[in-house]
This record gives sequence, structure tokens and C-alpha cells, in this order.
Amino acid sequence: MDNSSLDGLFEELLETESLFKNKEVLRPAYTPENLPHRSDQINNIATVLVSALRGHTPSNVLIYGKTGTGKTAVARYVGIELERKSDHLNVQCNVLYINCEVIDTQYRLLANLAKQFGEDVPMTGWPTDQVFFRFKEAVDSRKQVIIIILDEIDKLIKKGDDVLYNLSRMNTDLQNARVSMIGISNDLKFTEFLDPRVKSSLGEEEIIFPPYDAEQISDILRQRAAIAYKENSMDDMVIPLCSAFAAQEHGDARRALDLMRVAGEIAEREKKNIIEEEHVRQAQEKIEVDRIVEVIRTLPTQSKLALYSVMLLRNNGHRNVTTGEVYNVYRQLCRNVDTDILTQRRVTDLISELDMLGILNAIVVSKGRYGRTKEIVLSVPVESTKKVLLEDYRLNMLADFKPVLTAQMHL
Repeated sequence: MDNSSLDGLFEELLETESLFKNKEVLRPAYTPENLPHRSDQINNIATVLVSALRGHTPSNVLIYGKTGTGKTAVARYVGIELERKSDHLNVQCNVLYINCEVIDTQYRLLANLAKQFGEDVPMTGWPTDQVFFRFKEAVDSRKQVIIIILDEIDKLIKKGDDVLYNLSRMNTDLQNARVSMIGISNDLKFTEFLDPRVKSSLGEEEIIFPPYDAEQISDILRQRAAIAYKENSMDDMVIPLCSAFAAQEHGDARRALDLMRVAGEIAEREKKNIIEEEHVRQAQEKIEVDRIVEVIRTLPTQSKLALYSVMLLRNNGHRNVTTGEVYNVYRQLCRNVDTDILTQRRVTDLISELDMLGILNAIVVSKGRYGRTKEIVLSVPVESTKKVLLEDYRLNMLADFKPVLTAQMHL
């Protein structure tokens, strides 16, 4: 390949002055030095964890709240302050953060924890008991208090709660060290699936994070915008509009920060000197499409086949299709990819699940003496949805599939 054609590829882009001073402050991983409207929650967690600075074992804490209510930011903020104060007091105290959406098995969690204490544990291959023993030995090698923050703890529990049982009981085997846990979840009901013994020890303290209102989100955005963007790079209506959109999403500050960041990126691509309302509206649309695309990408194959059936009917001129029509096309698709054909009742359940995810809109209608059925309308962009579905190797062979439509379907 002739590399001379790539000369100056980024020159023109670099010559355009960026609107951002520090884009990272608008990302979820950033922990700000000040957290507006969360002083009560900060004080509640600090009141529990102060025991660590006295060399005692803090109670385990469960933190609940919807997405974007500041749970992770507050837990990490208090953790940073705790470590800072422990250094000042010359008390050994460490805070470990684990994202259970990424590290979602008992073995991987224990291996990750052991590695943070310098243990050479492979990410697969050892008996789990051996990994736990190595972690326990490393922790107990000196007098210290360890706080383990388990973010999205409900993702871990889906694969069993043995690891939580072991961690919650390990203090009885330790001579020098003490271990406490902070579990963070968006799901208020996840403890219903826990062993009662784990539930009682894990939920010694519970802290609820309420959603932010639009005014509170505006305060958060103003604080971050001052660090993230250059002066006078934003129209006055940008922050109120981001706040209003996010308030509709149950007070999701993370969504508001994403909106403000993506709006800035869109303005930059358009070579604008200022972020305007229109950029926020475009960002809202882009984020929504990206979210739906990610949901569709992670659907089980059977759900993808049901969704693709609806899309094929739509492409054949059907605007409001029924479950019977979908099932007819679904069976044809299953035969083509040589997979099990589910019952019509089960496919109807899959359609209801797609409706709950906002991918379809399924409305129950009466057909008089013919009974009741569901009329199904797509709620997602057709082209991007089709592209994501065909990324699945099993559906890829169906790219040019033409369903056989029965005469009854045209009545």
C-alpha cells in the first residue's frame, strides 16, 4: 500500500481548534473532587467506614439506586478519602474496586483480588479454593483493613453467590487483617436471590440513592462543563436541554454527561465554535440508537430470529404485523439456519420481551370471533438494526432470504 496517500491524514483535523479542555471529566470513570447533592450519602458511607481508621471492621454496605444517581462516584470518592486519611494516620487501609459486569465469575474475581496483593494467580486453571486460599494468605500477611467495592454486584450473583458467602465469612479465618464489602446495584430486588446467610451479612447497612431532578443535574453539568470545555464554547440552552432530557430518563446524570460530551463531539466534527441546542438533539438521537444497537447485539439467537421475522414482513409491505405472521416467517428462518423451532406461545413471549426493551411495540387487538392477537410495529431504525442482526454468524446467511408469505397473510 502506498503510504504517501496517508501523509497529512490528521493535519487538517489537528489544525481545527478543539472545544474541549479535558474530555475525560465527562466520562463515567472520572471521580470529581466535589459531588453536588450527594453530601448525605457521602456522610452515611463515611460514618460506616470510619471504623477502618480505628483498625476495626466496618459493616458491609449495600448501595442501591437507578443508573446515573452517583453510586459509583460516591463510593470511589469516599474510598479515595479513606485511603488518604489512613496514610495521614499511618493506618494500613486499602480500597479495592471491582466492576462485576467485567469480572463476573467467582474465579476471576478472586484471581483479580489476589493479583492486587502481588499473588501470581493464572486467570484460569486453578481450583477456586486454591485461589481463595492464596488471596486470604496475602491479605492476612499484615495488619490492615481491606474494603472491596463490588460495582454491579447483581451481575456476579447471576452466576452464584458462593464467592460472596466466602468473602463475607473470611474474617473468622483472619488473624491480622479485616475485610469489608460495599455492594453497588441498580436492582433493588437482587438480594431476593441470595442465600439468607449471605443476605444478612452483606446487607448490614443499606443506603438508597434517589434520582437527581433537572435542577440538580444542571448543577452537575455546570461543574463538569467548567473543567471539560473552553470558555464561551457553549450556548446558554445546552445545559438546561441536557438536564431536561436526562430528567426524563429517571434523573440519570450519566446520561446528561454523555449528552454534553457527544454534543461537543458533533459540534467539533461540524467545525463549529460553539455547541448549540441542535447538537444536543443530534446527540440524544445518536445515544439512543447506540443503546438500542448494543441491546440488539446481545440478544439470544432465538430473539434475533423473531425480530428479523418482523423486519422481513415490514420489508414486504406489512406495517402492522401479527404474531401469527411473525411465527410463520420465524419457522422458515429456523429451518434455514437449522435451529430448533420454538412454540408459538414461546415466540409470543420473546416478542413481549422485545417490546419491554423498546425494540418493538406490540399492541393486543381483538379480531372479533377470531380471538385476540398482537399487532407489532418496529420501534428501531431498520438499516442499523438489520446490520447488527446480520453480524451474528447464524443470521448472516439469511441476508438475502425471501420468506414465503401465505395467502392468508394478505387478507
